[in-house]
Amino acid sequence: MTETILEVKNLEVVYQSKRNILGGVKYVHAVNGVSFKAAKGEILAIAGESGCGKSTIAKTIMKLINPQHGEIIINGQNALNLRKREDLKAYYKNIQMIFQNPYASLNPKMKIGQILREPLEINSDYTKDKIDEIVLKKIHSVGLDETCLNRFPHEFSGGQRQRIAIARALVLEPRIVIADEPVSALDVSIQAQIINLLKQLKDELNLTIIFISHDLSVIKYISDKIAIMYLGEIVEYGKTEEIFNSPEHPYTKALLSSAPELNPDNAGEKIHLKGELPSAENLPSGCKFHTRCPFAFDRCKEEFPEYINFSSEHICKCFLYK
Repeated sequence: MTETILEVKNLEVVYQSKRNILGGVKYVHAVNGVSFKAAKGEILAIAGESGCGKSTIAKTIMKLINPQHGEIIINGQNALNLRKREDLKAYYKNIQMIFQNPYASLNPKMKIGQILREPLEINSDYTKDKIDEIVLKKIHSVGLDETCLNRFPHEFSGGQRQRIAIARALVLEPRIVIADEPVSALDVSIQAQIINLLKQLKDELNLTIIFISHDLSVIKYISDKIAIMYLGEIVEYGKTEEIFNSPEHPYTKALLSSAPELNPDNAGEKIHLKGELPSAENLPSGCKFHTRCPFAFDRCKEEFPEYINFSSEHICKCFLYK
């Protein structure tokens, strides 16, 4: 049986927006009751349009955002209850993050050697020689050499900076890495290199990776399972091959049909969505997707759909199957 290493339960995140001229306060419902599990050594992709809550989930797991409700279970503990410095240090040894823009996430005033040593100096009791050994090993593991360690971030290309960001995420030897759009800012050829590097490191280190992206071609190549998000909810979840071969939710079908095809004559039926993505400040009633769904009927506008099982690991929220 595959070991569950991360479990998110009923996660809710609500942002308070600025007061308007009349003094009122609006609330943005970014994540609405999200639950999922990630197994040891697998890549779970979270996909969806911009603004669906993907990055908010990542930042909440990293404890950069405080949720209104929910649990994040790692090693049998709810990470949201951790307060002591020792507990937080232990938590961040288990989980690290790779950000979308490596230029913004690397300190421009620090040399690469300093950037990679800093997490070890803060979170371990290793000697200087041991830290140097780990740093050298990690910079080699991402395809760079020791000459990089005495240079600054601006001296590298985008792809090299992302490799450095990956090395920094790995120096504490975490069990889980969250990759938030890690290749979207890179050229296509460099994207392929970074994706292959992540797959290689996942296999070598038995890493669990939460891979956040809107690029379905990248997700199809790299992931073992996919969670499809819409307006802060997971509307479909399953193994990658099941999602791509037998999508069930109309939104998933629309996403897949929007991907470019090399041979349009062999493409399946296209699903065209109506209207614009609703604001998270004023969520639709019932099924959140009903305002754009080409198959919506009266029940969709009034009731909230529950998950339906299509296989042991393939679920979706939709009234079409009830």
